[in-house]
Amino acid sequence: MTPGLGPTSCRKLLELYPDQDIFSLPPSEIKAAFGSHHAIAEAILGRTAFPRAEEEIRFCERNKIRVLFYTDEAFPQRLNREETQDCPVLLYVKGDLDLNPERAVSVVGTRHATPQGRDVTDRLVAQMIPLATPIVSGLAYGIDTAAHTAALAHGLPTVAVLGHGLDRIYPSANRRLAIEILEKGGALVTEYPNGTVINPGYFPARNRIIAALSDATVVVEASEKGGALITAAIASGYHREVFAVPGRVADKYSTGTNNLIATHRALLVRNADDIAYQMGWPLTSRQSADDSQQQLFATLNKEEQHVLDLLHDHQQLTLEELASLTDMSMPRMAALMFNLEMQKAVRVLPGHLYQPLLL
Repeated sequence: MTPGLGPTSCRKLLELYPDQDIFSLPPSEIKAAFGSHHAIAEAILGRTAFPRAEEEIRFCERNKIRVLFYTDEAFPQRLNREETQDCPVLLYVKGDLDLNPERAVSVVGTRHATPQGRDVTDRLVAQMIPLATPIVSGLAYGIDTAAHTAALAHGLPTVAVLGHGLDRIYPSANRRLAIEILEKGGALVTEYPNGTVINPGYFPARNRIIAALSDATVVVEASEKGGALITAAIASGYHREVFAVPGRVADKYSTGTNNLIATHRALLVRNADDIAYQMGWPLTSRQSADDSQQQLFATLNKEEQHVLDLLHDHQQLTLEELASLTDMSMPRMAALMFNLEMQKAVRVLPGHLYQPLLL
């Protein structure tokens, strides 16, 4: 909490004085260590951070929050690698989840997730059950929420990385989700102390922790710009594998993922076996990666694809409207829609409206 003392400076300072009380060092040594950075040296010598640090310790004790320093065994060691030296040296953790699992995957995407994006997220996470991998995301609206929700539904632990202190949950609509994450053995993680004011600039910084906590980052949906693409770029810079779910060329929230694939900044992901194969992990099933049951996308015939295209164009259509647009009889259309529903390509809404799920 010393002003001006960032993660890199902290690490260097402890390399210089690994076994000494830095706050008790002679002033001459502290000043020499920081050279022209007089303000940092004065803050250390004056112990200006002590009152605020003591207040934070009391807050953490009251709320059963773990305070993990980068030298602690329980600190996530993926953040201590050479390429992640910009990551925080201290984390506040609510929950008892081990942050050093054998493998971990982050799932991120747009805050404006489409129904098909949420469905793809759920199916992809469900396929990861045999890998027993924690799902890391950022508790934001959209794909983040879908990723955490899917992990909880399928019995996988999940880690929510926050861009603020643990005295609040943002967005507030995800408060119940955050509680459920803790109830089911997950964790809430942040580098920010309590009382930190919500600042848009903190969320891109939060994304580096999401990327660093994982071995692979999967982008499900993203527009041309956005936080998910920032996370993907950071993950690549940390030498982590990046995957992206492809989408229809004309769809706004597939622009970012398609660009990642087209420019070779991400590998195309069809199912969890694609991730396992690239990572050298055990395959999630004995079935072929071409088996339609293991695909995120069903194999459709020409008629089914035409109907799905119409639904994407109109977003919602009744059975009668679909029959009229395709010149099919009602019984034939009803049978076709039943098949699409069984393949999880569409969902039925109140009022007998059909909505597309597949990208």
